Amino acid sequence: MNVLVVGSGGREHAIVWKLKQSPRVAKVYCAPGNAGISVDAECVQIKADDIYGLAQFAQTNAVGLTVVGSELPLVKGIVDLFEERGLTIFGPSRAAAQVEGSKMFLKHFLKRHTIPTANYETFNQSEIEKAKRHVMNFLPPYVIKTDGLAAGKGVAICQTKDEALTTVSEYFQDKVFGDAGNNIVIEEFMEGEEASVFAMCDGSDYVLLSPAQDHKRIGDGDTGKNTGGMGAYAPAPVVTKDILGRVERDIIKPTLEGMKAEGHPYKGCLYVGLMMTAAGPKVVEFNCRLGDPETQAVMPLIDSDVFELFHSCATGTVGTYSLTMKRSSAVCIVIASNGYPDEYATGKTIDGLEHVAKDVVVFHAGSKIKNGKIVTAGGRVLGVTALGDGLQSTIARAYAAVKSIKFDGMYYRTDIGKKGLSL
Repeated sequence: MNVLVVGSGGREHAIVWKLKQSPRVAKVYCAPGNAGISVDAECVQIKADDIYGLAQFAQTNAVGLTVVGSELPLVKGIVDLFEERGLTIFGPSRAAAQVEGSKMFLKHFLKRHTIPTANYETFNQSEIEKAKRHVMNFLPPYVIKTDGLAAGKGVAICQTKDEALTTVSEYFQDKVFGDAGNNIVIEEFMEGEEASVFAMCDGSDYVLLSPAQDHKRIGDGDTGKNTGGMGAYAPAPVVTKDILGRVERDIIKPTLEGMKAEGHPYKGCLYVGLMMTAAGPKVVEFNCRLGDPETQAVMPLIDSDVFELFHSCATGTVGTYSLTMKRSSAVCIVIASNGYPDEYATGKTIDGLEHVAKDVVVFHAGSKIKNGKIVTAGGRVLGVTALGDGLQSTIARAYAAVKSIKFDGMYYRTDIGKKGLSL
């Protein structure tokens, strides 16, 4: 069967790489893809949010399954369009994708269904003074989020009142995130360790992939600005068997039941961003797709046929799918362009990829081919993933591979996965 993967980052490269291993897959297309993906799939120059162009391509090229990696086409309704045309697609409907597309929708949904999360208030652009008064009424730190999509960057953790007031002005007046910041959510700050759980859903049933831990801040020790993710490892020991049971009982099951009761059953990947608080696991965020870079750590751990996993979610049969995961550790280290998540240069030649150990996988996130050479084309450039029998040795193997790679302005954190060693 022909498969189409929608997106162009490291997550999509990991999905393409894993799908290619399935005996059920004849050919993999990726739209639009990148330099690394072009080695494993035929890249199609259609933008990820051109949902009509993608639907036409799928019909013309006998695509039997489409897997959507990135959130924007899901929020725009690609699943609704494909299903109207009789095309099989992995991902939630436009209505269900609001769990990521609107943080206000999510917070109100969680409250309606008594799903544990941080206390919050919401404000629109005309309520800037009300939002600032709200900040003045409780102590820092504050968590301030844009309602809409902001490429993983629309969350500010403010340590002082002045910082929070400035952030409110930046979102509402300076429009640093455009229309995504027309509405905002101000939340209480939750203390604890973060982790991610991935429920692969078909509207009623689900299976769980290995829990992972992302590293969102740009600097070692979780310092500096939030990014789209600087690395991840799986499985994350902070998510014990007991905690995972609580997550299923208190978060995943009531979410699926609530979405179904409200008329938009959830299909696809429900990414549950968690905070392990003293009171138990609470929802930090939901995403309507697999995480990035967590996917680069989790995909290599799947031992069963990933095509059948995606297909069963899309066709309502995940209850009969037998998921098996490898008893290994996986560590993904993101190599970024210096300056990310702010301004950064592109077009830098990437050297040393051929020297990376054969059993380490390099997933491309922001790369392209120019004059026959692979060059940087984004803030997050590569995700270097190693598998191993123990976390400590796997971290060492991943960093050894990173040191084989060179480009001007290359930057990476040096502490990915170390949190897991102390648990």
